[in-house]
Parts: sequence; C-alpha cells; structure tokens
Amino acid sequence: MTPPHRSPSGFSLNSRQRVAVISSFGLLLLLRVLAIFAVPFTDTTEARYAEIARKMVETNNWITPQFDYGVPFWGKPPLHTWLAAAGMELFGVNEFGGRILIFFTACGLLALLHHWVKKERGRDTAWLSTTLLTGCALFFVSMATVMTDLAMLAGTALSMVGFWNALQGGKHSQRWGYGFFVGQAIGLLAKGPVAMVLTVLPLALWVLLHRRWRDTWQRLPWLSGTALMLLLTVPWYAAAEIKTPGFLRYFIIGEHFQRFLVSGWKGDLYGSGHAKPRGMIWAFWVIAMLPWTPLLLAPLARWKQVLQGFRGDAGSWRTYLLLWAVTPMIFFTLATNIIPTYVLSGVPAAVILGLEAWVLVGWHRGRAFPRAFMGTCWASLAIFTVGIVLIGAGDSTLTKGSQKLAVAWSDVPGYDFNYYGKRSFSAEFYSAGSAHQLRDFAALRSLTTNGQPDVLEIRRELLPLIPPEVLSHFEKRTEVGDDLVFIEKPEIRKEVASAH
Repeated sequence: MTPPHRSPSGFSLNSRQRVAVISSFGLLLLLRVLAIFAVPFTDTTEARYAEIARKMVETNNWITPQFDYGVPFWGKPPLHTWLAAAGMELFGVNEFGGRILIFFTACGLLALLHHWVKKERGRDTAWLSTTLLTGCALFFVSMATVMTDLAMLAGTALSMVGFWNALQGGKHSQRWGYGFFVGQAIGLLAKGPVAMVLTVLPLALWVLLHRRWRDTWQRLPWLSGTALMLLLTVPWYAAAEIKTPGFLRYFIIGEHFQRFLVSGWKGDLYGSGHAKPRGMIWAFWVIAMLPWTPLLLAPLARWKQVLQGFRGDAGSWRTYLLLWAVTPMIFFTLATNIIPTYVLSGVPAAVILGLEAWVLVGWHRGRAFPRAFMGTCWASLAIFTVGIVLIGAGDSTLTKGSQKLAVAWSDVPGYDFNYYGKRSFSAEFYSAGSAHQLRDFAALRSLTTNGQPDVLEIRRELLPLIPPEVLSHFEKRTEVGDDLVFIEKPEIRKEVASAH
C-alpha cells in the first residue's frame, strides 16, 4: 500500500527574496560559463581526459579511449569522453569544445532536480536547492570539467528521481520507471558498476525500512526496463573487450575491487593510487559542500527536533534523501584509495536534506535563513569571481598545472617541442599530440645531436638537474610561471647541421 503523498511544503519567499535567489543562480551559471573559457586544462586529471578525447577525435576511434596512441585506456567507460569528443567535433579542439556538452548535462541535471523538488516541496524550495547546489564547491567545479563524475551523477540522480516518482504512481509513473533504468545505463557508461551500487544500496535500504517491496515490484518495468538498460550498455562493453582483450578483467576486478581495498594500489595502469586514511571520505564531504557546510549542518544544533521530523516522515521523503546523501560516504568509509569527487553522487540529496532540516526546526520562517543564505551566496560568488579573474590574468599560482602558455611560447615553425620531466597531458593537448616527453638525461643529450631545431621546456625546479652541455645549446626564450622555455641557438643548430 502506498503511503499518503505529502503536499508541497517548505520555504515561502517574498518576491524580493525570490528575485535575489534566482539572480544568484543566474550569476553562478554565468561565472561557470566564463570559467570554461578562462581556465586552461590542467594536469593531471582534466588534461588527461581532455587529451584522451582529443585523440578520440583525431583517430576517429569512438570505441576505445586511448591513453596514448595505440594504448587503450581501460580505467573508465567512455561516456564523458564521448561528450568531450563530440563537443570538440562540433566546436573545435579547445576548452569550450571539450567542456560545453558536460556543462549542458549539468544544466539538464539541475532542471531535473528543480522539477522534482518543486513537485515535492514547492517552487521556492526548488529554487533554493538549485542555487545552493550550483554554488557548492565540488559541484561548481564538476559541472563543466572533463572527467567522469558529472556524467555519473546525471545517471544516479535520474535513477533516484525516477524510482521515487515511479513509486508515487500517477500519470507518468511508468515513464519514470524507465527513467530509473536509463539512469542505470548512464551510470554504467560513465563510471561502471560502482554507479549501480551507489543507487541500489540506498534504494534497497529505503525499501526495507518502509516495507515498499510490493510497490517496488509492481510499479517498475523490471523486465523491459532491464532489457533497455542492457541494450544501452552491453554493446559497448562487448565491443571494448573484443577490440582490446583484457579490458573487462582489469576494469571489473582492478578498478572496482583492488582500487578501493588495496592501499596505494600498484595495479593502476594509468597513474598511481591515492592512499588516504580510512574515513577520509567524510572530510572530503565537508570540503565538497563549502561554502554551504555550516549552513546545512546548523539545524543539527536542534537534533531532537530534526529526529522528531524524521519520525513523522509519513511519505518517507526525508529518509529517502538521507540514505541517498550518505551512501557514498558509508560505501567508501573503509576504502583507502579515494579522491574528493567520490562524494559527488550524494551532494544533491544533501543539499535538499539540509534545507529540509531548516524547515523541521522552524528557522525557515524568520530572517535568519535569508540572511545566511544570501550572505553565503554572495561570498561564494565573490570567491569564484576572483579566482576566475586571476586565472584569466595568467596568475602563475593558479595556472601552474597547465602547459598551455608554455606550449604557445614554444610554437615556433619548424621546431620540435620537447619537455623534460613527468608526463604532461596539457602539453600533449595544446601541442595537438606533437609534444615530446624527455624522461632521462640520454633523451636530453639527444637534442644536441639530432640535427633538428628544438624548443625545450623545463620546470624551474628541475633546471639544476639539466647537464650543462645540453643547456649550452639553448638560449632562454621566456618564462611562463614556473616553466622556462628555451630555444636552440641558431649558430649551434648550423654547426650540428653542417657536421651531419
């Protein structure tokens, strides 16, 4: 039997407050669009995925993402790569092309959540939650960044909203049921089985707590929905294994078990593990929700009222949000190989639940919340604006992870671009794959005898390690932050050419 559905309840803003909230939301979106242009691809994560997408466009291989030419990237499914590569096909191989379709995905996600919250708690709560989510540090960064997490969040959120709406019944409940399975397919193509775990786990607990087994079985199209999910996902997984045998073993066992259970996992083919203390995922959540963390946690000062509100949760809405919000942290609490983006799948629910807590303690009726909300909102807008302006001005502290400017200064017709040190995906991206990585002194010395005019980029801290006989062949062209760009001396090049 379906519990009675709650009528919308929550915040009630006056017209002035509503305009302020919606304006803040619009400004946040505008800032994020400006950041698409102002912020270069930086090493390691985003530049790596952007370069993989660029290679997909260049090689026209849309089945197997490539870590290097001819080297398959088995670490993640390709949905985010498809989005970035498709954007590059449409708008050019640049930051805008790589990020814009991911940004559109984020906008679609915000529209989905706004529609859902509006139906459950009214228009004003919907605008507050949408604005608050957009201003969360992790979501603001992720909503136009070339990486897997935003695409996965789109899938998990669609599944969670679809499941809830399907169980409520109504005119479009069957469509929402299919939406649940489409969301699962999106998650499988964005991140893999872990996306399914992050939705099935909270849903199973919620169904168990509220005894909704019969509704779950009757109101979701399990057979046709599962068939749809498999139809959307199996072809790529099969094609990937056929094209590069060994993919499934590495991806399923390595990426989904060893990565999280083995501290400092050494089996990563594309980098190194991120060893963190167990339980660190909770600290990542606190950081991810900034600058809104204090605002969202403040109602816990009246935890008895909050707890009473959960006990009176006739429609089970709050429990649903709570389980959705905390599942990533619970699931990854014992994991040691984690990064901050692992909390992202629960962030939308945490935002909505935090607003719900303000209602439960009665603070939404006074002036405290509007003042705290707008103060935090304008502070976040100021911080984001300053950051984007500094990056756009080429501030070395904020752009030191990108080789964009160094590559631009190294673009000399007829000269090869070389860099010494660890692999730089941003150098590869901005040089259209022509950058040469020099891993050792032998490779450095080869520049003096190869008969080819060269440009050499070196990080400032590595300069003392460069053999003098190599540096004597070059003259400094410019400094870009911590990067030094050298160009081969014309007279040296002529001497080498004549000797050959």
